[in-house]
Amino acid sequence: MSEEKEHQETFIKGTQHLDEETLFIVSQTFKALSDPTRIRILSLLCTGEHSVNDIAETLNLSQSTVSHQLRFLKNLRLVKYRRAGTTLYYSEDDVHVMNLLKQAIEHAEHH
Repeated sequence: MSEEKEHQETFIKGTQHLDEETLFIVSQTFKALSDPTRIRILSLLCTGEHSVNDIAETLNLSQSTVSHQLRFLKNLRLVKYRRAGTTLYYSEDDVHVMNLLKQAIEHAEHH
């Protein structure tokens, strides 16, 4: 049996026993990555830490929109923030999801 075929069978067997929490987390991760605005925000955060104002200005979005999307992403632990005075600075918080996003972007750019 080829190594690829063996890997596929192992993956299929593993997915048959996914618990409800794992299924929920995976579905929420893909939900987060299904929104163009969230993709733009996460892509920007791949370049480093940014304030809400900086994200809004860079992406030409309202602060309200950015704050709403960051709250969604923070609840999924995809982004984190630090406070400096009254300013919140956001950065990526899940290298696995960021790698998944980068791979999806690379895949899309090759089509």
